[in-house]
This record gives sequence, structure tokens and C-alpha cells, in this order.
Amino acid sequence: MCSDSRTQDSVERAQTPASPSSADGSDGCDLCDLPTPAEPLTDPAVDGTYCCRGCLEVARTLERRDDGPDEAAVRSRLDGADAAAGRDLDDLDGEDAFLAVDGMHCSTCEAFLESVAEREAGVLGATASYATDTIRIVYDPDRLAADDLPEIVSGYGYTAADRSAADSDPDDDGLARLLLGGFFGMMVMVWYVLFLYPTYFDLEPVVAFDGYELAFLSANIWAFTSFILFYTGYPILRGAYVSLRAGRPNMDLLVATAALGSYGYSAVAIVLGESHLYFDVTVAVVLVVTAGTHYERTVKRRATGLLSELTERQVDEARLESGETVPLEAVEPGDRLLVRPGERVPLDGEVLEGSAAVDESLVTGESLPVRKAPGDDLRGGTVVTDAPIVLAVGDEAESTLDRLVSLLWSIQSSRPGVQRLADKLATVFVPLVVALAVGTAAVLLATGSSPSTALLIGLTVVIVSCPCALGLATPLAIAAGVQAAAKRGIVVAAETIFEDAPDVDVVVLDKTGTLTSGRMAVEDVHAVDGTASDELLRRAGTVESLSEHPIAAAIVEASPVAAADGGGLEAENDDSTVAGADGSTAVDSFERADRGVSGVVDGERVVVGHPDFCRERGLSVPDALESPIADARAVGRVPVAVGWDGRTRGVIAVGDSEREELDAALETLSPNREIVVLTGDEEPAAERFREHDGVDEVFAGVPPAAKAETVDRLRTRGTVAMVGDGSNDAPALAAADVGIAMGGGTQLATDAADAVIVGDDLEAVGETLAIAASTHRCIRQNLGWAFCYNAVAIPLAVAGLLNPLFAAVAMAASSLLVVLNSSRSMR
Repeated sequence: MCSDSRTQDSVERAQTPASPSSADGSDGCDLCDLPTPAEPLTDPAVDGTYCCRGCLEVARTLERRDDGPDEAAVRSRLDGADAAAGRDLDDLDGEDAFLAVDGMHCSTCEAFLESVAEREAGVLGATASYATDTIRIVYDPDRLAADDLPEIVSGYGYTAADRSAADSDPDDDGLARLLLGGFFGMMVMVWYVLFLYPTYFDLEPVVAFDGYELAFLSANIWAFTSFILFYTGYPILRGAYVSLRAGRPNMDLLVATAALGSYGYSAVAIVLGESHLYFDVTVAVVLVVTAGTHYERTVKRRATGLLSELTERQVDEARLESGETVPLEAVEPGDRLLVRPGERVPLDGEVLEGSAAVDESLVTGESLPVRKAPGDDLRGGTVVTDAPIVLAVGDEAESTLDRLVSLLWSIQSSRPGVQRLADKLATVFVPLVVALAVGTAAVLLATGSSPSTALLIGLTVVIVSCPCALGLATPLAIAAGVQAAAKRGIVVAAETIFEDAPDVDVVVLDKTGTLTSGRMAVEDVHAVDGTASDELLRRAGTVESLSEHPIAAAIVEASPVAAADGGGLEAENDDSTVAGADGSTAVDSFERADRGVSGVVDGERVVVGHPDFCRERGLSVPDALESPIADARAVGRVPVAVGWDGRTRGVIAVGDSEREELDAALETLSPNREIVVLTGDEEPAAERFREHDGVDEVFAGVPPAAKAETVDRLRTRGTVAMVGDGSNDAPALAAADVGIAMGGGTQLATDAADAVIVGDDLEAVGETLAIAASTHRCIRQNLGWAFCYNAVAIPLAVAGLLNPLFAAVAMAASSLLVVLNSSRSMR
């Protein structure tokens, strides 16, 4: 069925008042930067001009944030660091490149990669985000080629590749490092247990060594420990080096300090002829921290594997009017493209021939298809549903969906990852430990101790500064949280959710596909003149079975015949009949028009479509149906009239229904949080949520480009979580402190989110926030247990009373407590 019968009521609501090709060249919207119409929307109470009522309403309600340099920087979600540095890449005159970087794992990596990129001639600026493994580079194309950019930021353990072509699951050699390190570690520990630990208690070792034999034993332990430290521990050392280069101490620096301190102490002790060696501490710290990190990555990789079935929505080919398929980059402005029913529009343009219902939900969030006829604008990324059309490619030969992708990457690269709690502690703890070690050595020298004694005790303080438990505290808690979430059908895509989610003050919910099912369904049936509702649906479904329109599909699905026959429709054998969707013959003399369809069913012509279409076909519309028609339109539904024998027999209201779990989900989210609905649909479709007890505020008619800005302005009220499912939600998901995507949504949305609900269950949003809060609490508890060790061991080290065996046992005990606490917390 052609689209007018379903979509004419929603055209005005779905159309953005200004599209790229309809702007008059005036300045863009002050909220979303889209072109404004010839007469832009204004309000004396609000500065600026706006492209639509949705943007104006947001501007009226939410003040612009004051902590950013300008609109573009605010939309890029700079959290203050880049603003303070005065860097706004949007103001730089150069080309943008977005690279995926493997190897970033903390905020220190961001600063290091930015400095590496910006020291290259031809690079104008760079911003990186470990939360999204993305770096944005603005460069001069006359001095640098795009293909050279990955090489600039690769090295020091980082591997960069073009974002659009990057492997989402890069190879990880962590297992090989761990296995080889574990093999040599076992050899070291065997020698310690048999030959060294007994001597610390004045016991006889299994075999007594002295002279050459002791030197040989020490040399072997030294060699194996060197392999473990510099091969297995290379990622830790690299992270420590990066933190020093960036001037930001992190947990890697703390771990490396302890590992190198114990290694250096032992090397000096061998030279000085001492028997107390701390190579075992180096081995334990490196292997335990490496094992914890590998375990965390393995759990996260298994969890993200649940997303493998999500589909890609971007188009890489186009069909010319002749039928020839060509690569998208070969299409020029003005080319005529053919788009068939069910296909995605490859590029923005204008309809030249044909008319069809177009599903714009992917890029606008509008749930109802929109009627498109010659002269109308088409957005790239939308879907033609029921009839072929020919379009002329726009002047810029680009896609609205691709622009959303670019906006998403821009926001992600400018989104600094939240600094881990352990890294925050390291910024204070590392200088403190170094100062304490130096101070201890200095005091000992001043009080007459020998230089060797002062050096060894000073190094002992460094050795005990980072127990294994401190390195395990965060990885084990995160791994436990990721596992707990995966069991509930929630995939944690960015571990920063565990830092932000516990403090969420505002939850922003998209409407279509999030609060609603995201697909058309029959919501109500009004029959008159004694016609049974089932009979009305049966006749309408029989005719609609020959239409490809989404609303037609909803009527067919609700048809009692379809339910009884599994989608098949009864039909009479007649040479003039048209085959139904399942191959059966169901409708005689089927006709398709702009505003509806008709066909002969059971010997009578049945007309289905817009109420005016029924009138045009000579069917009267009873007064009793005027109220149901108006009521359907008032709540954003589409009234489909059905009639035969000269009279309209009823109206079927079709719309996007609310999720069954909506009330329960809002009840879980509401306590101590503000609930905001943010939708591209206009007021009638969003009005029902204004009246919902669980919703505090509704912003309707907001275009995709303005959603990210709206979310950023809401951040003045506190920490913001955004929940959405469509590509139009992706920039807003990335701009929020916490982004949660519904699993039934698009890949662009899942790429932008911190967590993905694979089961597409709205109630899981509350579970996601609860698991994040529990994980955050577990991290704090683990760090507390780790510092209990420090509270005992560091004073003993300063006093010169620390025994190597005590250090090993205490480390093992604190590590065990962290492991047990991580397991307990997630239960």
C-alpha cells in the first residue's frame, strides 16, 4: 500500500522544518547547527534562532553550560581539561582523521598519545580517549597523507588504524607473556622454597649452597626474573614510562616502582654479598598483576562477543538508475540513483520519480514512516518501504547517517576516559613512597648507618609500596562486574561505566525503540454498524497482505486469519486474483493508490487507507468514527479506515506501542533520579509520556544533531545516563556520562554506548546501574584491603625489620582477600 494512507497524519510531525537542501543560506540552528528555514523559529526570552520547535523548547528549558569554550566544544563533551588547555579542534583549519588505537588503558595514555601526535609536523591538534580507544587528529593534507597518520601514533605498545577499518577484536599477546612468565616464575619460586626461604629462619636448606654454587643459583634466579620483568612485565613498564612522559603517575608506575625496586635491591644485594633477595617480590607482582589484567580482558572479550549478531547499517554501495551497482565513493552530486523497496537510501538527495513511505527512524527517531514524493528531500540512511524511487544526489554527495557517524567519532575522541580510582591514588601515593624511601635512606646515613644499609632499607620501602593486591584491586572487581552483567544479558563495552554510573542523577530515555517496541502494531480497533472487530481485521488484513508498507504489515499480523494460518490467507481460485504474500490467492482485482489500497474480498470491494481515501472511493464515513480518528491522531497513532458496500465500517489505530515492562522499569529508575524523555517525535506521539508518573520532563521534536547538545546541557543537573537504540541516538549516547544501548538497536548505537542490553529488556537499565554501583563499591573495598598491607609493611620496612618471607606471605594474604572480596561482592 502507498504511504499516504498511513503517513499523511504524521508527515508534518516527522519532517524537520529545515533540511540541508531547503535552507536559505542563513546561519545554522543555535542548538544543532542544522540549516534554519527562511523564517527561523525564535523566542524573545531565548537568544538565537532555531530550526524546529524541538530545538527551541530545549533552548528555553536548559541553559547552555558555562564550562566549555563554545557550542562545538560543549557538544564534544570536553570535561574541562581540553578547555583549560585552550584546544578546540573544531576551530582548526585542517582535515579530520579518526583512528582506533589498541593499547590505551588509562587517562595517562590519552595525554601521551596527544603529545606524540602533536609533535609531528603537519598535525594541527589531537584529542584521545581511552574510554573509546579513539584519537582524533586534525592535520594539514598538504603536509601529511591520511595513510601516514596511524604510523605516527603507533609504537610504545600502541597500534593505530583507521577507525572505519579497525579490527574490533585485536590480537592480544598477553596470554603468551603470561604463560612464559609463569613457567620461569615457577622455577624461581622452587629455588626460593628449597634453598632461600629456609635460611631466612636459620633453618637448613634442602641442599646447602655457598661460594660458587650460591653465585650460580643467584645468577639463575636473576636471569629468570629479568625475563619475567622485561618480557612479561613489558606492558607494565611501558605504562610506567608513558606516565612519566605525560607527567601523570598511574597504577602502572606504582607497580613498576615496586617491581623495579625489588629487582634493583636484589641485584645490589648480590653484588654486596647479601643473602636476602627480593626477586620473588618482582616475580609475584609482575605475574599476579599481569594475570589479573589478562583475566579482566578475557572476561570483557567474552562479554562483547555477545554483540556479534548486531547488524551494520551503513551503506557502501549505490545503484544507478540504469541498475548498475557502484561503490559509494564513485557517486557524484547530481547522479540519479534507484532505491528499491526495503533498501537503504545511500546518500542525501531529492526525489525525482516515484512516491513511497520512507522509514526515517534510524536517523531521526520518528517511529512512523514519512510520505516522500517528487521534490521532497531524502536522508541518507533511511529505508524505502513500499515502492521504488529515483533520487538525485545532493550537492555534497554525503549521507545524514554518515554525518551522524562523524559526529559520534568526534564526540568519542574528545571524551577523556574517567581516571580510575587506583590511578588517582597513584598520583599521590607514588611521590609519597619515593619521598619516604629517600627520607629513610637519608636519615639512616645521617645517623651513622653504612651507605649499603641505607640503600637497602630505602629500597625495601619501595618494594612493599605496591602489594599484588593493589594491582589486582581494580582488574578483579571490573572482571567480576563484567561477568555479573553478562549473566544478566548486559555487555559492558567501556569499564568507565563503573566510575560514573553509581552517581547518575539524570536518566535520559529515547522514545522509539526504548520506551516503545520500535515497530508498528495495531493498538485499537473501532467497528460500527454491527461489524465485528475480527471481521474488520480479517478483510483489512487480506487486502493489506499485498502491501509492503510497515503499517500494512502490522494489520496483517493482527489479522485473525494470519494468526490462524501462520500468515497464510484464505482465497478463492480465480484467474483474476492476485497472489497473497505467502503465495496464496486471496484478493481479486487488487488496486494500489497514493492514499490507500483496495481489492475484492468475498465478492465485495474492500477499501483500506486514509479516511479521505475512503470518501474519494464513494464510501461514507459515519459520525461515530470521527472521534476515534481524532483520538488516534492526538496520541500520534495513524487511523486506517476500512470499508465496503458504500460505507466505512471501522477504523484501525496503528502505532508504536509501549513496552510491557515500561512501568516496572521507570519505577526502578525513578528513586533519587530525574527521568527525562528525549525524542525526535513531535508532541502528539510524546504527549502520553508527559502524563506518566515516572517521567519528570519530555523534550519532543529534537533532531539527532541536537540530542547530544541537549544531553550536555542536562549535565548541569548532575551525572547523566542516556538510554537509546537508534543511530540517531549515538551522538547523545557518546556525549552522556553513561551511555546504555538497547540490544535491538543499531551497531552505531552499540558502538557509542558504555553498556549494551543484549536482551533488549528495559528493566535491565536499572540492573546495569546497580551492578556498576556494586562494582565501584568492590573496587573501593579491594583498595582498602591492599592499603591495610601497606599500613603494616611500610613501618616495618622503615624500621629495617622487614623479612623477605614475611613480605611474600603478607602479599599472598592481601591478594587472597581481594580475590575473595571480588567474588563475594558480585554474588
